[in-house]
Order: sequence, then structure tokens, then C-alpha cells
Amino acid sequence: MFIYLSKKIAIPNHINLKCVSWNKDQGFIACGGDDGLLRVVKLDSQTDDARLKGLAAPSNLSMNQGLDGHSGAVQVVTWNEQYEKLTTSDQNGLIIVWMLYKGAWYEEMINNRNKSVVRSMSWNADGQKICIVYEDGAVIVGSVDGNRIWGKELKGNQLAHVAWSPDSKILLFGMANGEVQIYDNQGNFIMKMTISCLTNTTGAVSIAGIHWYAGTGGYVEPDCPCLAICFDNGRCQIMRYENDDNPVFIDTMMNVVSIQWNHCGSVLAVAGCLRTANMEKELNVVQFYTPFGAHLRTLKVPGKQMTGVSWEGGGLRIALAVDAYIYFANIRPDYKWGYCCSTVVYAYTKPERQEYCVVFWDTKNNEKFVKYVKSLMSITTSGDFCILASKTDDSQPQEDAEAESGCGNHSRYVLILCNSIGTPLDSKYIDIDPLYVTMTKTHVIAASKEAFYLWQYRVAKKLTALEINQVTRTKKEGRERVYHIDSNPATTSDGGPDFTKAFASTQDPICAITASDQTLIVARESGAIHRYSLPHVGVVQKYTMNNRAYYLSMNCNSSRLAIIDIAGVLTLLDLNVRNSIVDSGNQAAAGDPSKFERKDVWDMKWAKDNPDLFAMMEKTRMYVFRNLDPEEPIQTSGYICNFEDLEIKSVLLDEIMKDPERPNKDNLINFEIRSLRDSRALIEKVGIEDASQFIEDNPHPRLWRLLAEAALQKLDLKTAEQAFVRCKDYQGIEFVKRLGNLQSEPMKQAEVAAYFSRFEEAERMYLDMDRRDLAISLRIKLGDWFRVLQLLKSGSGDSDDALLEQAYNAIGDYFADRQKWVNAVQYYLQGRNQERLAECYYMLEDYDSLERLSNQLPDNHKLLPDIGQMFATVGMCEQAVNAYLKCNQPKAAVDTCVHLNQWNKAVDLARVHNMKEIKSLLSKYTSHLLEKNKILEAVELYRKAHHFLEAAKLMFKIAEEEAKKRARPLRVKKLYVLAGRLVEDYHEQVKTTQQGKAKGKKSEATFALAGLLEEDASTSDNRLVDSAWRGAEAYHFFLLAQRQLYDGYTENAMRTALHLREYEDIIPTVEIYSLLAICACANRAFGTCSQAFIKLESLESLSSEQRQAYEDLALEIFTKHTPKDNRPLDMMDMDVISEGGEGKAPTCIVTGLPIQNPYWICSVCKHCALEQEMSKHNCCPLCHTLIT
Repeated sequence: MFIYLSKKIAIPNHINLKCVSWNKDQGFIACGGDDGLLRVVKLDSQTDDARLKGLAAPSNLSMNQGLDGHSGAVQVVTWNEQYEKLTTSDQNGLIIVWMLYKGAWYEEMINNRNKSVVRSMSWNADGQKICIVYEDGAVIVGSVDGNRIWGKELKGNQLAHVAWSPDSKILLFGMANGEVQIYDNQGNFIMKMTISCLTNTTGAVSIAGIHWYAGTGGYVEPDCPCLAICFDNGRCQIMRYENDDNPVFIDTMMNVVSIQWNHCGSVLAVAGCLRTANMEKELNVVQFYTPFGAHLRTLKVPGKQMTGVSWEGGGLRIALAVDAYIYFANIRPDYKWGYCCSTVVYAYTKPERQEYCVVFWDTKNNEKFVKYVKSLMSITTSGDFCILASKTDDSQPQEDAEAESGCGNHSRYVLILCNSIGTPLDSKYIDIDPLYVTMTKTHVIAASKEAFYLWQYRVAKKLTALEINQVTRTKKEGRERVYHIDSNPATTSDGGPDFTKAFASTQDPICAITASDQTLIVARESGAIHRYSLPHVGVVQKYTMNNRAYYLSMNCNSSRLAIIDIAGVLTLLDLNVRNSIVDSGNQAAAGDPSKFERKDVWDMKWAKDNPDLFAMMEKTRMYVFRNLDPEEPIQTSGYICNFEDLEIKSVLLDEIMKDPERPNKDNLINFEIRSLRDSRALIEKVGIEDASQFIEDNPHPRLWRLLAEAALQKLDLKTAEQAFVRCKDYQGIEFVKRLGNLQSEPMKQAEVAAYFSRFEEAERMYLDMDRRDLAISLRIKLGDWFRVLQLLKSGSGDSDDALLEQAYNAIGDYFADRQKWVNAVQYYLQGRNQERLAECYYMLEDYDSLERLSNQLPDNHKLLPDIGQMFATVGMCEQAVNAYLKCNQPKAAVDTCVHLNQWNKAVDLARVHNMKEIKSLLSKYTSHLLEKNKILEAVELYRKAHHFLEAAKLMFKIAEEEAKKRARPLRVKKLYVLAGRLVEDYHEQVKTTQQGKAKGKKSEATFALAGLLEEDASTSDNRLVDSAWRGAEAYHFFLLAQRQLYDGYTENAMRTALHLREYEDIIPTVEIYSLLAICACANRAFGTCSQAFIKLESLESLSSEQRQAYEDLALEIFTKHTPKDNRPLDMMDMDVISEGGEGKAPTCIVTGLPIQNPYWICSVCKHCALEQEMSKHNCCPLCHTLIT
């Protein structure tokens, strides 16, 4: 940062000031002094010139009001910005609250304890509460409306200062003896603050100031120190919070009277006077420090006694109360900013975020890109790229960093290479503190106090042959190198970056660096300047200067170095000594660079295309120097972005930072230097010949281009061509030649108008010449297809159909690029652009129109596969298949069906087109499902693909597994029924296939027989096909027997249970005979029951305990009942019981009884039932087929 005194306001009657306070929001300045002096002033800058903004604008007093009410010396003034109130107190203890009414200040409230004097007052962060402390130890906390909230007497304490914490939960009280005590916001004592900065001090000390920054402008770093406590002996400590055990210590070596943070907590101003040895004359100074204790600047202030300091709300000015004057100093902050590729890159802090917000503002297109960076240290730009230097986040691991830097310890800093929109291209983790960073086309150089680090970065960009040569030469030496400032790089051979030697201390630290493509300059605090060669780092020369450099900059050919020292003095150093000796005569005429000196300089920039041209900022004036000769200054406070083509681009960062989220192009200003302005004036007022002579005497490509353009305007082609040759503009030369070939004067004028981008004028000229074709051609070059369409339609006669279609399609593209698909469709229809139409319909989800388009296209059209893919992506299988088949791609059609699980359609297509892959694909997909144990999905897949037998096999497997798990019998029956139905589907499929193969008229019986023969030939698992319903029958009768038993039909239940004995291979034998025993017992057929128990007791699968339980139960039953049936079964039933032989009668699936009478047969499962029983049912009891 740079600071200089800018203004002085005298207080009437030479009354000495005691305090000053600047309202941060409204800009009022209140100052209090002896004899009841209280005055409120306001500085306003009013100007019509848009360039004169901020500090450069002239400021006048828009308010200068004396406030009467105090009789004694006013000692404390404090603002409440939120409620626009001013609170003041004098030596008699009188407190007055002032309010603003119709542009003037009036008393609102008065209070006087009449006991003691007020030493300090402080409003909390939201302006709701004020804390007032009296010298006698009394504390009063009141609300903004004047009500007292609480009061307290701190016995035995003399109070001197008070401060609120940012969250208003804590109060700090500074005592007259130098103690600081911590209280909560209700007045309860918490603890005494540890004051560590007073160690090794003698004598009485008092607190000069306590200021706790409230965080309203964000923090420069996470966990940044913000509580400053300073003592009159110059010792200061800055803490992160009230009981921080590791504060930052500063010894200012001065007698301090007042301190204050700036608006964003990045700078602490400490005001007082320097302690001199003879004590005859004290020197008033303001010292500026960072929150981490680094000294930034010292401002010397005239006068006898400084009493107060206060920052302006934006941090660009500071007010100082000295004797009977208010001094104002302007501050030029060290913004983190840069300029690359027409992009202004700047960083600022937000209260709600810990990171820096880095904005990449493209000034050409007025677009901005935002990036958040934690602990940002600096922004450096060069060419099209920028480097963001920041501290690494301690929380994240840095294995990559360690691997890159080749050091085992934790890399603490990172350099991020970004392009002009903030995209990171590369990064390097380093261990040295990058306090100073510069970059060239090929290298980034970062320096700490002791060492400098070189990184040869690579980006995907075309390099010149020379640059490629440099890159290849440095490849062997490595892309990264580190040198200690005291070492001699010429004798050092570095294999890689060795950071260990970079931490050795030095007596003469680095203070600034700069570099060009061939030269690196490093300045040291003693005034020594080292010049190294690049890319091979070797010391070329060492220079000695008198002052410590703060900013360095080299001109475009590295012949001169500009140095701004810490006092703001600009000097020049001639690096090209041999040339300067040869050209001594010229130097005498132009001025000796070694004697050049300018004061109060805070920014400068060399021209990119002229080594003798540079611009510099001196206070609020910009000077341009040519050969050390200054032009008349320009009033501005902008930071210089770029100096090229005799134009200076400057950015008003102060204005941008007022609203950094919305940068305005008004804050970007272009200045033309005098030679450009003079040349333009000569051309306009005198003529081209005289101007040509002037430019000949002051040659510059920009001036020649200006002359060429003026000559073109007047169709002076000879002069224009000569000027284009002088500024090496090949396109311009070609254009002049083309103009020379034109015969018509109006045609030339029209071409010139188009050359200067006056397209409307050029078009009008073409149309006046009746050359509509040229007007259309011009608009086509510009891409203005709307106007092309208008011109095509407006002309008489037929327009070119191909051109008309091209225009329609281009306008369609315009709308499609902006995703306005409906508008695009209208133009694509007229332009008959089927490809883009398909895309638009797809984006609009207008699949009906897409289908119509597909149907309209001829066979094998190249667009059909794309349309098929579009339909496939949205699951429209049929339309996709039609599109693929239309372009003769059956394989794609089958793949789509498979993808969309339309397996039956896939199989049909594969059969029609004789494709062999479907079976392998089907088996692959099935095995994939089975691996994941998705058996039911595999069954469904086989069923859809009409592979019924494979599906049935899987269903039988599922049913058997469920039966083993002892699942509910009804569920097992359903699974067996489904398996049976799949087998029936298989039978039907075989039969249908035979019918398809048969030729001529054959009976259905023949087809059935042929089908059965094919089944026998093809089926390897005959048992599964023959006994498809056996499992379903078993569980059907198992359930039926139990249902009959519970319904009380015990005899029928027993008969059904007897029938179950045929299914011992499906239902466990224990369950069958247990059920038979229960049913027989219930039917009092103890003979049958006895046989069931005999069977149960003989089962080998039973354990001895289970067998014993059966024997005990049988004993219990048959001791009471004789093992004989009450009534014998029918003869036929006896046959069934003994053993079911061949030709037995079918069993009714409703009752479980044998059938002898006429019966009903199910059309699907082929099972029988009594007709009278089936009259009560709507579907088959076994397979649940509906009865029609």
C-alpha cells in the first residue's frame, strides 16, 4: 500500500482537537476539542467527468456544522452508523446523543451523572446497545432508544476503555493501570486478559486503544487476528479472540495515542509520535500494520500533538486530528489484482465466507467468472495466464505436494496457474513463502525473504521457435529450481528443487522481484539489486541503490529497470550499460536515466511496444513519459492495466471494490497519449500530408495505422498502402490492392465503410447501386442471417433457392443454439433440414412428429439410424425397430429389442432375418441374471422370448426350493401351477410350429401327433414334460384334504389324504401320513389310522425321539379304540388304497374322489372333475383357467 497526505481542514479559532471519528456508512466526520468544540463535517466529491471518480475527484465540504451543547473539552465521540446517531461526551461527564433531521444535527438525549468523567463509549456491532464507562468504575449499558439496560460499579478500578466483541456477548474493559478485564454482556466478571506484550517493560503504562474488528467486511484469512490492544509505550498485541494464548506482538517504538482497524480488518493504523533520543522535537507518525504484525508503511504528519485517527468507510482515506487541524491522507491499497487477455482479475473478501472471492472479469464481453480461494496471498498476471498464490489448507493431506516438490515435509504454499476465465491449468506446491511472485511467457518466479523458486510452466499454446528452443534447453535441468539469495547460481547444479537450503537465514532479505523472458531482477533490502540471466540462472551483474525497493518493472527490451522504493520515489536504472556508453550523445539530449526521480509514485507500467515509453501514477495524477520527458498529467486514481499502441488502459479498482459482485465498464478507462491525440488532431484539422510528415518524425505502428485509416476514408489509396506497409498490416495492404481493382467510386466507398464496421452504411450503398448480391454477401460474412432472409425476400424476381435454404437453416441454428427448439423447427422445416429437424423433435419430445419424419424418409436414408437411436433412448421399441428395418439394420433392431427387454419381438426379428446370435445373447443374459440369483427375472425373460421349456425348468427349480424351505403350501402350489402352464405353452408352441411347417390340408390330430413326435425327439427331460402337473396336483390335494378336514367332511378328507400317497416323491412322507392319520382318526377309521401310524413308525428319516412320540401317541389312541374301520371302503377305494394300478379311474380335483360318471375336463391342465361339482366354480380349481 502507499499513503500520502492529501488535504488539511483548519478548525476555527485554532481550538485544539481531542478526538475524531469518521462515520463508516454515511461519511460524516465528527471532531471534538477544547472549549466544548464539536463539529460535524462531510467531504463530498462532485464532478461531471466520468473519469474523475474516487480519490481523483475534487472534494468539498458539503456539511460543516458546529454542534453547541458541551461546555468542557469534548473527549469522546462515537458513531452509531445503523441508526444515524452521534454520541459525544465532555470532561464534565455530560453525554449528548445527536440525531440527523432534515440535513442538520440536533440534540436527541442528554445525560449527566455529575460524579465522574466518561472515559470511553462503544456501540455494539448492530447498533442496538451502547456501553459507557466512567473513570470512577461505573459502567452503564443502554439501548439505542435511551433506556438503561443495566449498570454496575467496578469498585477500586479506574476505567479507561471499553470494547464489544463482534457477537455482542463479551465486553472488554481497559483499566487505567493497563489491565484488561473480560465481562459478559450482563456485567458478570469472567477473567482478566493475559497481556503478554508488556514483558521486559518498566514504568507505568496505560492503554492507548482497544479495537475489536467486527468482521463486517470479511477476513483476510480464516482465523485472522482481529482484536488489537495497544499501550502508550508502543507495545501492541493482536489476538484472534479474547483469551488467545498465542497473540501477535508488535513493538511500534513510538508513543501511541490512538489505534483503529480499516473497514475489512486488513490494516491496523497506529497513531502517535516517534520517541527520539534528544526529546527536543517529537515527530508525529501513523504506522500501518497487517493483522499478523508485518509493518506496511509509515506516514509522517506535521504538527505538534496528534490526538486521534479514524478510517473512512471504504478504507481509501484516513482522518487525523493534529492540533487545530484535521489532516486527510489518501491510501492506495495493495489490491490483489491483475490484468491478462482483456480480463481484470481481482479478489475481495465476503463477511459470510472464509475464502477470497476471485473474479475474472472479461471486459470485452462484460462476463465474469468467480472462483473461491482460501488464504489467497497474491495474484500475478502475464500474457494470457495468471498465478494465484495461496497457503495450503492444513486439513487436507498433501501427498501429491510432497511427491511433486520432492520433500518429505508438509508443503505449505501452492501456486495455481489459471487461464483468463479462472480454469486451473497446473499447480505447484512449494515450501518457501511466495511473498513476491512474477511471471513471464515460460516461467513463474516466486521469492521468499531468503530464496527464489523458478517453475517453467507448460500450457497447450503455440510457442515460437525461440521459446521452444528455451524450453528444450531447460528440460534437462528440470522444470523447477530453487536458489538461495546468497548462493551463486552459476556454480550450482540443481537436479531438482531442493527446498532444504531455501530456509537458511540471510542478513540482506529479498524485497522485490521482476522478470522478462531473458532477465530476472531481484532486489534486496540493503538496496542491492541482482541481475540474473534466464532461462539458465546465472548472475550477470549486481547494482547498488540507495533505497529499499518496493516495486520493480522492466521495459519491453529489458534495457531499463524502474524502481519504486518504500517511500514512493521512482528511479530508473539503465541495465544496458554498453549501449548507454555508445549512445552518450543521444542520452544527453534525452536525459540521463540515473538522474531521473519522481516522488509519491504508487504505480507504473512500461509500454509493451516502446522501451522509452512508460506511464506512472503520482498521487491522483497519471503522467506519461517519452524519453524521460513528461506529458501533461491526467487526473485519475485508476490502476494501470496495460500500455500498448499508445493507449493506456486503466481500471478504477476503488470503485469496483465498492460493489465487487457487479463490475461496471464505466470503471474501465482508456487514455490516449499525446502523440496519438496530436496525430488525430492533425489529420482532422490540417490534412493527411502534414500528418504524414509528423508521423514520419514520431514513428509508431499505431500512428501509421491511424494515418492508413484516415487515408482510406478519403480513398487516398497510395498513402493508405504506404501507411499499412509501415505498420506491417498485411491484410490492410491486400485490402488496398483490392480497392484499387474496383472501378466504381461508390463501390470503393461501400467497401471502406464495411472495412470500418459501418455495415448499415455499406449495405445501403450496395442497395443504392442495385447490388443486392453484395449486400447479401456482406451480411453472410457477418452471420446476420435474419437480414440475409429479409434481403432475399425483398428483392424482385426469384431468389436463389439454395441460398434461401441456407438462410433458413442458419436461423434455425441460431434458435437451436439458444435451445429455442419450437422456433428452430419452423425454420428447419422451410430449410428442409431433416437432420436438425429430428434433433429438434427429439429435444421437444415430439415423438409423433419424429415418427412421421421417419416414415417420410426414403429407405436407407443416413438419418434413419440416428432416429432409431433416439426412439431407443426413450423406450419406444416399435418405432425404433421400424426405423432400423427401414435402413436395413436388423441387427440394431434386435439389439434395441434386447435392450428394451422386448425379447419376443427380438426372437421374431432374429427368426425372420435368420440371425443366429439371439440364443447366445439370451443365454448370456439369463446366466447373468442367475448369477445374481434373479431367477424369476430369468423365467420372465425366457417366457417373453418363447423359450417356455427353459422357463418351466427354472420354475420347477424354484418350486422345489420353496418346498424344501417349508414355505406356505399355497405358494408352492402356485409355483407348480405356473411351471405346468409354461409346459402347456411349450406344447402349444410345438404344435403351432408343426402347423406352420405342414403343407396341404391335414387333420388336427396329425398336427398333434407330429408335435408329440417332435417333442420326443427334442426333449431331453421327458419326465418334466410328461408329469408337468404332478407337483401342482400333489399340493392341490394336500390343501384340499386339510380344507375338507376343517370343513367337517372327514371321510372326503381321508379319501383325499389316501390319494396323496401317490405323491411321496413331492410332499414329505411324514406330512402325508400324519395328515392321513389325523383324517382317519377324525373319521373314526382307526384301521386306516393304524396303517398310517405303522408307516410313520417305520420311517427311517425320523429320530428316535420322534419315533417314540409316535409310538406313545399310537398306544394312547389304540388302547381306547380298536384298530378297525367302522365301515369298510368301496371296492374301488380298496384298490386305490392297496396300490394304484393301470387304468384306474380319474380323481375329481374338486372332491378328491374317484370319478365314474360323465365328467368335465380342463382345457389347459387336462384334469377332471364331476360336472355337478364344477357348476359351482368359475375357473379350474387346479390351474385356475377361466371356464368359458
